[in-house]
Amino acid sequence: MRFGLIGDPLGHSRSRELHALLADYEYRLWPVKPEALDAFLRAGGFDGINVTIPHKRAVMPYLDQISPQAQAVGCVNTVVRRADGKLFGDNTDLYGMEVAARKAGLRLGEGKTLVLGSGGTSLTACALVRQAGGEAVVVSRQGENHYGNLERHADARWLINATPVGMYPQVEESPVDLRRLPALEGILDVVYNPLRTRLTQQAQSLGLPCGDGLTMLVYQAVRACELFTGRPVPPQRIQRAQRLLRSQAMNVVLVGMPGVGKSTVGALVGRRLGREVVDLDAQIAAQAGMDIPQIFAREGEAGFRAREAETLRRFALEGGRVLVTGGGAVLEAQNRLNLRANGWVVHLARPLDALPLEGRPLSRDRAALKDMWRRRAPLYAACADAVYDNTKTPDACAGAIEEGWYEVLGAQRAQSEPAGRA
Repeated sequence: MRFGLIGDPLGHSRSRELHALLADYEYRLWPVKPEALDAFLRAGGFDGINVTIPHKRAVMPYLDQISPQAQAVGCVNTVVRRADGKLFGDNTDLYGMEVAARKAGLRLGEGKTLVLGSGGTSLTACALVRQAGGEAVVVSRQGENHYGNLERHADARWLINATPVGMYPQVEESPVDLRRLPALEGILDVVYNPLRTRLTQQAQSLGLPCGDGLTMLVYQAVRACELFTGRPVPPQRIQRAQRLLRSQAMNVVLVGMPGVGKSTVGALVGRRLGREVVDLDAQIAAQAGMDIPQIFAREGEAGFRAREAETLRRFALEGGRVLVTGGGAVLEAQNRLNLRANGWVVHLARPLDALPLEGRPLSRDRAALKDMWRRRAPLYAACADAVYDNTKTPDACAGAIEEGWYEVLGAQRAQSEPAGRA
């Protein structure tokens, strides 16, 4: 069977990897420019295709039948050749978004949903809200409802970000400040790189349920796979795909006071999980050509922090590693946000009187150490997803972190797959 993806360009598509996890057919990437679409479709060299930009509407005149879902959205992203040779078109993005919203706890049939953006994904979101029986309000840069008059919809209960705002590499951006919408009960962000955008991080800080684009990505492919094969995808294959993609995208990040044992424990965690370990202080020293105390002596703390922020951002926004941070990495708000973007952040803790002082530029004595802890403790708490005590052996601590990692992925240790790199 001949399955694949058409679009232009296809350089960053993960469809081949995803379909390989869900089914056992060969899946190809066919770069097709707009002027070549007619010849490709008429040649008929496929049994099923996924369709991405810029062809989602252009394929529709070639289809013999279009599903009600695709008609509601106004575009097609999956085409199947039936036994009689006729072409059937569907929109599986709608199904993927519905699953993502449902898993996040969004009840789109109740009240008003703000849909950010006016592109193709916005059409999918509006169709989903209408399908659920709710009210969809599109917010864009221009028009009746725009970002400048957002307060007129302060009664909105749900929000779907259907824009690429916040996507890598412009991760510092967010489409809206959620504090302007006091009635919100949950959000869905279709962006999946990074896993936690600035928007979803703010939602979490406000205690709002939120869904990410990775769930939508997986389930739109699940629905396409079922259309291709005519069979349901086994739940265990769906779960494995979700686990593997999330694992590839995520870092295990260790934060904590200087001398708490992050480097030692991090090396052990990396060995247990089969992951590369990156010590950010070691990276900074290597790039500077001098050790950390020398950087402090020559450039001061401000110079070191600037180097730290640049190095941290570079590694934090990639996935599949164990990141060992310096004790003060959490001081800058942007650092904390970047660490959490693709990271499961672990606060490694140990009693202050057990922390060494030698070679630590900012913790010269116990009084300085206690003052440092007083200032940093709330920042560690704000950044971390979990806290682990390193009071027994480093290996025992690493083992506990390993078990916690599998719980985060929803996998049993014996069933886990190597994390790999994204």
